[in-house]
Amino acid sequence: MKGARYIKIICLLLLSASFFVAYSQTEISSEAERQISRNQRVPAYIDIAGDTIPTILLRPYVKYGNDGNMSAKQERYYWKLVRDVRKCLPLAKLAASTMIETTEYIRTLPTQEEREKHLRKMEKDLVKEYEPVLRKMTYSQGKVLLKLIVRECNSTPYEILQAYLGNFAADFWQAIARLFTADLKMDYNPDGKDALIEKIATKIEQGEL
Repeated sequence: MKGARYIKIICLLLLSASFFVAYSQTEISSEAERQISRNQRVPAYIDIAGDTIPTILLRPYVKYGNDGNMSAKQERYYWKLVRDVRKCLPLAKLAASTMIETTEYIRTLPTQEEREKHLRKMEKDLVKEYEPVLRKMTYSQGKVLLKLIVRECNSTPYEILQAYLGNFAADFWQAIARLFTADLKMDYNPDGKDALIEKIATKIEQGEL
């Protein structure tokens, strides 16, 4: 199916782009804070009266009510979405953590040449490791992955491709995506149209699914 193929290509470009977006970022505080909120616990240290005390930051626990009675059709859709989110969430988190970790690491490299060499190697390794995974994804999983990338990176797929490939290429892939009912400028509304994806993703993060 051509639509699935193009969505997979876009997803692979986005994962690769996360390295280069990280390189272009000058501030990562908001991204770091967002990532911390997604982690179950993050080591930290606080000095009190000269003492260094290890502490743990726990993310908020979200309690959802009973789903109620679902029809057979609704139940099939729900568990299909659970499958898709479970498969795609680690990839979206990879993109987000890459944007943070790569930014921090390349700042330690002294020359432009070393930074670009490191980024090229990372991109090559990423494609080698994750292209087989993306090839096995369905069209619906590709669209879920795009949504989750927005959730984790706090940037639209279009913005990520724009930073990596430029305006023309971003517009090209947006046009391709629109042909197959996808939108790289999509937002993520956890309290609205994307509430079910958010609920499933949160339950997975909390170990409930």
